[in-house]
Amino acid sequence: MTRSRTAMLAALTLVAGASGTAFAAHSANAGAAAVPCTVDYEVQNDWGSGFTAAVTVTNNGAATSSWSLGWTYAGSQKVSNSWNAKVSQSGAAVTAANESYNGTLSTGGSASFGFQATYSGSNAIPATFTLNGETCNVDDGGPTDPGPTDPDPTDPPDPGGPSDRVDNPYDGAKVYVNPEWQEKAAAEPGGDRISDQPTGVWLDRIAAIEGVNGGMGLRDHLDEALVQKGSGELAIQLVIYNLPGRDCAALASNGELGATEIDRYKTEYIDPIAAILADPKYADLRIVTTVEIDSLPNLVTNVSPRETATENCDEMKANGNYQKGVGYALNKLGDTANVYNYVDAGHHGWLGWDSNFGPSADMFKTAATTEGATVDDVHGFIVNTANYSALKEENFKITDSVNGTSVRQSDWVDWNQYTDELSYAQAMRDKLVTLGFDQNLGMLIDTSRNGWGGAARPAGPGPQTDVNAYVDGGRYDRRIHLGNWCNQSGAGLGERPQASPAAGIDAYVWMKPPGESDGASEPIDNDEGKGFDRMCDPTYEGNPRNGGNPSGALNNAPVSGHWFSAQFQELMKNAYPPLS
Repeated sequence: MTRSRTAMLAALTLVAGASGTAFAAHSANAGAAAVPCTVDYEVQNDWGSGFTAAVTVTNNGAATSSWSLGWTYAGSQKVSNSWNAKVSQSGAAVTAANESYNGTLSTGGSASFGFQATYSGSNAIPATFTLNGETCNVDDGGPTDPGPTDPDPTDPPDPGGPSDRVDNPYDGAKVYVNPEWQEKAAAEPGGDRISDQPTGVWLDRIAAIEGVNGGMGLRDHLDEALVQKGSGELAIQLVIYNLPGRDCAALASNGELGATEIDRYKTEYIDPIAAILADPKYADLRIVTTVEIDSLPNLVTNVSPRETATENCDEMKANGNYQKGVGYALNKLGDTANVYNYVDAGHHGWLGWDSNFGPSADMFKTAATTEGATVDDVHGFIVNTANYSALKEENFKITDSVNGTSVRQSDWVDWNQYTDELSYAQAMRDKLVTLGFDQNLGMLIDTSRNGWGGAARPAGPGPQTDVNAYVDGGRYDRRIHLGNWCNQSGAGLGERPQASPAAGIDAYVWMKPPGESDGASEPIDNDEGKGFDRMCDPTYEGNPRNGGNPSGALNNAPVSGHWFSAQFQELMKNAYPPLS
């Protein structure tokens, strides 16, 4: 996978490199006050008639509550769309103004945004930038800049760019088996049939970094991964999952950090994780991170004026802390050359409708270009994490019709564009590439609980008496409604983890460890910040997010993440492919 990375070398004055990046900074000896502002302008993708660019502006002057960055093109460049800034253009002059959530620039603070533009002929880097009228990258008479031959000894070396990474971290590699999950699975009757499968390690609170209640911490898992690696290659899967105001539409997986605690998220959670992953001791591991499950899509589907809106999601959209948190995590974790960041992209039963699909992709792009992150910090995306959507529905297609009625009009499909996770993942991948993500972007599909086997699995299409009978009689996914997500009755283990199973798919994974609950079926006091969500209550009759249908949840379930033996047994019983 070919990606470029910008290294801000602290001794450089403004130069335009052959890579299409403008570097602008001064050494500490030059004095920050001598330069009002610095700008990093990076052309990320250029296809001859258009390009995408990422821009980071750093304010070295007095703090400001709003900002406006200006520049002038020497050629025919025309900005067509932007993210994280309001970009306007008059002739060759371009102005980028802050959004409501990123207007504050403290002294030394930075803001990042991106845009797409068209051009013909040359695509020269702008020569001059101004921040609120002050010319950036120009010494105002302070101490002399020592020049590019005098590097700042305090500036750390670039830890290695994404070009050091393999195209697919799963190819040719074993995948880490979590000993803690393995022990629980093997203790179950029949569990030894799958206890050697690799699963994700969930870092769902700050305490998980060091280990909860005497359990394994992050370094313990990485050290064990080195043992399992031996002389070959090994990938270890980590779930980064502790955003402020986490999971604003599902109380069962709320977290420890309040909606405004973005600074704690950065300094107490992401920074320690990033420091551990950067330890040279672990440089030979392929570290896969899946970043913040079920966060960004909520800012599209569960906010006002949608019928499905929640007050918590409205708050998180207003404060921007989901985007900031994801961007910060991608930026910090992406600095380590053997880390492969995959961002959560929901599932087809959530985002497959036209009104959700495109806006969610745009939201992913926004987060990936916030807090210093760029699309180069994203190796891929993961879908269906901890969900139940079928991998492939083989008994009907989205293009089928019954007596002149499209499958899309059935109650189950309900005008969705996709019927399963594989088609959704491949389509989302294509969409994200058009937004500027890497051409070789890889997708992961969580198949830990979407097998839907057992006696209820249809052997063929349903009857063609009407479209509902046709779809309901043939669908593998036996949930009452696509919106049901908690401890689903009748679910089974899906495809076993494997690398490169289909076009554009890096791997099928078991990111959600089978046997770990989605949420408590009744209120249970806990010290993890996890609430009670009626979607985990088997007596619940539903809400707008599941069409007012019964929840389909199992009874007697513990708090999310805790071991649920009855569910584990059901998953094995209904596994597809079946267990031997």
